[in-house]
Amino acid sequence: MESVRIQLSGNRIRANGRIVAAATDEHVAFGVYYDLQTDESGATKRLGLTVTVAERERQLVVARDEENMWLVTDARGQSRAGYDGALDVDMVFSPFFNTLPIRRARLHQRAAQVTLPTIYLGLPEMTVTAAEASYGSTGPGEGITVRTPGTDPAGVTLAVDADGFVIDYPGLAARI
Repeated sequence: MESVRIQLSGNRIRANGRIVAAATDEHVAFGVYYDLQTDESGATKRLGLTVTVAERERQLVVARDEENMWLVTDARGQSRAGYDGALDVDMVFSPFFNTLPIRRARLHQRAAQVTLPTIYLGLPEMTVTAAEASYGSTGPGEGITVRTPGTDPAGVTLAVDADGFVIDYPGLAARI
């Protein structure tokens, strides 16, 4: 389950969210709290998150500077990398993070195909990797097909509202 509170100011987004995931064969039960800020273009500027599992709680911060370099800070220290020019962050188990490139590329308003470099966050391990994400739209009011490291190779078709926010991610979540 994901719950997110969103504040919009033009293309800027400020979001505070929580993800709660039950234990499966692939991962332990965990909870995530995140705080996201984008810039005026809708590109991720800063993401802070806290991941809680039964044994511990850990924090991670990824922040993009003016040179489009990312500073990643966690318990092990800091690292700085370009992540192939990524402007977006995608987080496994989160329909909301797919909204960011959809809105930034205006795929909810037009027919287009885009392939974008992205930072992909694995949970609950808090892995940070460079990845490629593909998004395709056949036009306003149509579904948007997404291919990311967390999806089936054939992709998944998301339903979005008129503002580009994900309202249905088949097999993962639906907005209520």
